[in-house]
Amino acid sequence: MSTFKHIGVTVKSGLDHKDEAVNSVIEILKGLDVKIYVDVERTGELACIKGLDQMKAIEDIDLLIVIGGDGTILRAVREMKDFSIPILSVNWGTVGFLSEIDIEEAAEMIPKLLQGDGTTEERGILHVSAQRDGIEIFNGSALNEAVIAQGTIARLVNLKTTVNGEELTNYHADGLIISTPTGSTAYSLAAGGPVVYPTLKAMILTPINPYSFSQKPIVIPGESEVEVEVLTKENKFQDTEVVLTIDGQIYIPLQRNDRVKAHINSETVKFLRRKQDTFFATLRRKLKWGERAAS
Repeated sequence: MSTFKHIGVTVKSGLDHKDEAVNSVIEILKGLDVKIYVDVERTGELACIKGLDQMKAIEDIDLLIVIGGDGTILRAVREMKDFSIPILSVNWGTVGFLSEIDIEEAAEMIPKLLQGDGTTEERGILHVSAQRDGIEIFNGSALNEAVIAQGTIARLVNLKTTVNGEELTNYHADGLIISTPTGSTAYSLAAGGPVVYPTLKAMILTPINPYSFSQKPIVIPGESEVEVEVLTKENKFQDTEVVLTIDGQIYIPLQRNDRVKAHINSETVKFLRRKQDTFFATLRRKLKWGERAAS
């Protein structure tokens, strides 16, 4: 008997072979003692969803199955209003660093996980806000990272950064990544940041191409409040274009003296996973750790 009774299914809108991917998961669920709800905005009018209920609110379900890659998971998390609902991610044709199972093993693993042979892993989520002249212009969450960076003009930006009100440094760089441990294997890693175990409550500050070689990534407690003030110089280009990016999917243009604040939320995102720890195996598989370089 299934531990989860009401299962929501969402998918990447532009997924290749979407009908095949959704049908594979739906057929597995139909063989279990569950009620299925589908995200019709993303599934469209696929034949396999006929007769199934529409997922109108996250409160309708007690588990969300996400079909796609990491970007689909990031979108699903951002749209969730209730972070108590766990996510089971099914990878379809992507690197899928956040995904728990590949579609090839779904027929075996989905019944096991739904029937209690799994564990719920909690991960911190970044709360981000931006203010301009004391007025809030953005308030939201990020599972991976918030990035403050120069836009189309190739100029360094000055980012005055404080932690809990104490000055840390003035980054003179292409930008700054404020990352969760989950996001430590994403943009932060590409910019030279450390890999941080995903369930730790921490933030990683990673400068992007800093002018000073002494400015290195730093890991700080997640309950800390980071504030970044944009200090672009007035010039013939007016202000250098600076953008706040949330999980690579939301873009908020920033101006001189805008302030961005971030901390790890008290709520956590929950993922349904196998009982054995798969993080180190994922590092070996996805990042090719332990493989010899070709001679």
